[in-house]
Amino acid sequence: MIFAQKNWLLGLLIASLCLWLICLGNLPLRDWDEGTIAQVAHEIWRSPAEQMVWLYPTLGGEPYHNKPPLIHWLIAFAYSLGGVNEWTTRLPSAILTALGVPLFYLTANLAFQASLPALFSALVYMTMLPVVRHGRLAMLDGAIITFFIFLLFCILKSRHQRIYALGIGVSLGLITMTKGIIVLLLGGISFLFIIVNQQIKLLKNLYLWLGILLGSILPVCWYFLQWKYYGNNFLDINFQDQSFARVFESVEGNSGPIWYYLIEIIKYGFPWLFFLPGGLYLAWQQRRQTWSKLVLIGTTFYFTSISFMSTKLPWYVMPIYPFFALAIGAKLMEMWQIKRFNLKFFRGFLNFLIVIALGGCIYFTYFDNQPLLILMSITLGISMLITSMLVGKYNRNFILTLFIGMYLVLLLLMSSESWIWELNEAFPVKPVAELIRQYVPAGSKIYTSFRYSRPSLDFYSNCQIIATSIPQLQEMLDSESYLLVENESLNQLNLNQGEILGKVNGFTLVSSL
Repeated sequence: MIFAQKNWLLGLLIASLCLWLICLGNLPLRDWDEGTIAQVAHEIWRSPAEQMVWLYPTLGGEPYHNKPPLIHWLIAFAYSLGGVNEWTTRLPSAILTALGVPLFYLTANLAFQASLPALFSALVYMTMLPVVRHGRLAMLDGAIITFFIFLLFCILKSRHQRIYALGIGVSLGLITMTKGIIVLLLGGISFLFIIVNQQIKLLKNLYLWLGILLGSILPVCWYFLQWKYYGNNFLDINFQDQSFARVFESVEGNSGPIWYYLIEIIKYGFPWLFFLPGGLYLAWQQRRQTWSKLVLIGTTFYFTSISFMSTKLPWYVMPIYPFFALAIGAKLMEMWQIKRFNLKFFRGFLNFLIVIALGGCIYFTYFDNQPLLILMSITLGISMLITSMLVGKYNRNFILTLFIGMYLVLLLLMSSESWIWELNEAFPVKPVAELIRQYVPAGSKIYTSFRYSRPSLDFYSNCQIIATSIPQLQEMLDSESYLLVENESLNQLNLNQGEILGKVNGFTLVSSL
């Protein structure tokens, strides 16, 4: 059993690293979080150690109070090893998220007290599109999930080996240094699970308190030093404007209805979403089991909390996916054991996916020629066809086929140039940034007619590009400034006092120096 578990761990580790690291740097950084995080990390990396930017992070030379700098430190370290590029920018978050897969297998093994449902849960988790895609981005959420899984692992493991309680405090510290006050929500869910799971004796474990002491040293010191250096301004921005305000206010216009996250889950949860209702119902039926307590508590409290928050962002839902994976893994295990199931509706959905795959193959062949996406469509169609046939024959091996098919589809998607589809929402930043670097000194401020600022453009150009109205741009021409103007807006400006430095991708770079 132990030998088999080690083999599964190694297999999951290799498979997850391949999925998260393949073609990781083949696309530019995305707005908003990627560009911002990369810029903060870049300023940490390029600044002399004596300037203490690593301790007091900056964005465009101004104090950065949004999030603690653990991931920014890791990215800056990656820059020191492999240079500044997309691959090194995304590498720390991708590795941390990938490591969460084998760690989740170990956690599920403790929750189920059985290897096969734990393996099913880990495979479901590894082949969830949102987990894979967001985990590959230079964002904080993939790391948060892995640290949270580590927290749950230590809680379950400490029931049998007390020393693992040390990891509870360490994981809470890592979560705090990654995303601040989300530790209150994730820690609260964990504490409630400890009570419901009858592990209240854990509170008498000295290793727990030692771990909390060790894990809190870095966050407490960092927050104290920020307050000491910046005063109450840091507390107002970090805790109020960027943290607690998101609960009661729509920060930066990111709002949505109470069912916002339900829609997000439905959009990107298939095919595993089909098994989720059955998994949640099974968790309720077996609510005295450890795994079911974890699923019911985590799903209910986390989903309710984020749904009632005023600020809505797609990646806020990420920590709920491990709970979903446990429920789905349990349901798949039940189907595997009884060998009898009625999945007529699911078979109909599979047939629908076959049609979608055929349509995708035609589209990517004749209208958007991308060989990898053509191959992905073929793989999706064939795997769904085999799965549908096995379901029709009541053959439980449809589960294995579905795992293999989804893994290959995701592997091909992540190898393509379409896995960050948000890049199509605005102009490509790298050609524009190259023009800026050619003519504008690093660290300069540039004013643009584009309707909003783009952190990724700031990162690539090594300048601060500020969105400004046309009348204000005209005023900037009368002073010593650089302007980045959309070509259709040029005729609204009087360029007598400006010099055109270059044009690219529908933009004109103007200097009034």
